[in-house]
Formats: sequence, structure tokens, C-alpha cells
Amino acid sequence: MEYNYERLSNDIRIAVSENHTFGTDAVILAYFASPKHKDACLDMGTGCGIIPMLWLRDKEQSPVHCLDIQQNAYQQVKHSVSINSLESRLIPHLCDLREISKEFSAEDFTLVTMNPPYKPVKTGIESLNESARIARHEVCCNIEDAVKAAVYLLKFGGRFCMCHRPERLVDALELMRRYKLEPKRLRFVCDKAGEKPFLFLVEGKKGSKSFLTVEKDLIIKKENGKFTDEMLTVYGSYADGYDR
Repeated sequence: MEYNYERLSNDIRIAVSENHTFGTDAVILAYFASPKHKDACLDMGTGCGIIPMLWLRDKEQSPVHCLDIQQNAYQQVKHSVSINSLESRLIPHLCDLREISKEFSAEDFTLVTMNPPYKPVKTGIESLNESARIARHEVCCNIEDAVKAAVYLLKFGGRFCMCHRPERLVDALELMRRYKLEPKRLRFVCDKAGEKPFLFLVEGKKGSKSFLTVEKDLIIKKENGKFTDEMLTVYGSYADGYDR
């Protein structure tokens, strides 16, 4: 497979391809989840591995795991691991999260993330490219599949962080509560101040009591079209040299 490379920091490059690249959503989710050094972390449906690779820019971050159902994504992440000599810090898995118990023991993690497919099957324009179709449409998993897998994987008090489109917010919150992942933090993402949000970020805690904090909107761009200061923080060293 042919790869291009994106610099995430002075020490880390990530392989991207026509089938598996990354967008702003995943970068924002990595920032929202903000793992602690002691966290045992897993990113599901990892694609090119952008979320764990962003975390590993912090040299003190503990080893993290990621999984994907697609062989070409798995091989791409392994390639990024190799070129960055991250074998001891990032462990990719080729598995179906709907059969998560075949790959992992229960309650192995304290943080699980997922940037899931946004579109139900047979809605919108389905790409003819199989990798893109799986990434964008609920072909191989839906919100409920992701929540069920996260509950299995998380220790009591562990966190599940996910992003999705605002029209699916009620579905996400209802499913999280049904499976005892109590929604604790909610944040909306807007392109510019005053505009409708195009994304939400939610964190649920396994076994927690009910209390939801709605955080201030994350605004991507200033009126002049340049990134806000917070978005420059989100991107971190990936935005080095950006014209403010």
C-alpha cells in the first residue's frame, strides 16, 4: 500500500493513505479524552491510528492499544508503529468490536474512545470504496455496538469518550445510560461562534451516578477564518508554524 506521512511532532509521523486518513473530528476527540499517564487506553475503530498517535506525543503516556476491523487499517497502523519505533507503546489489534471478548479480557481498560461511523446504512451517498463505506456508514458497527464493547472493556469508573453528529445525541445518551455508562460530560463543536454545532463530544463513566456537565462550545475558527487559540492547543505541535 502507498502511504504519505503527516508530522504530528518532532518525534512522531503518521502514515496516511487514500483509504485511511484523519480529520478534525478525531483530533478533537483525542483532545477531549485527555488520558492521564496512569490510564490504560484503547481506541476502537482506529483507522490510521491518529487518536493513539496523538496521545503518544506525550513521552510519559502509558502504552496504549487500538483496534480496527479492517486489515488494511491494521497494517497501516503497524507501519506507523514501525517507522516511529513505538512497538513498546502502541499495540494494534485486528478484531471486530462486536466480538470483543475474543480479543480482550473484561475490564482491562480505564479509557476507551471511538470516532464511530456517522451514517446509518442506506442513508446519504454510500461510497463505492469499501474502506470508506465502513468508516462512514454503520456497516460493521453502530452506537449500541460501540457502547456494549466499551462497557465490557472498562473497569468500574472507567471512561468512554465518543464524538457524533448532533442529530444522534439522544440515541447516544439513551444507549449509554441503558448500558450503565452514565453520561458525565457533553460538549458541542461549532465551526464559528454563533453557528449551529456540527459535532458533539460525550464522556460516560461506568457505574457512575447521574450528573451531566455541559461544557462551553468548542469553536474551531475565528471570524477571520483562522483557528482559535483553543484549536491551536487541540492540534498542538501538529500546528507548529500555523499562520495565526
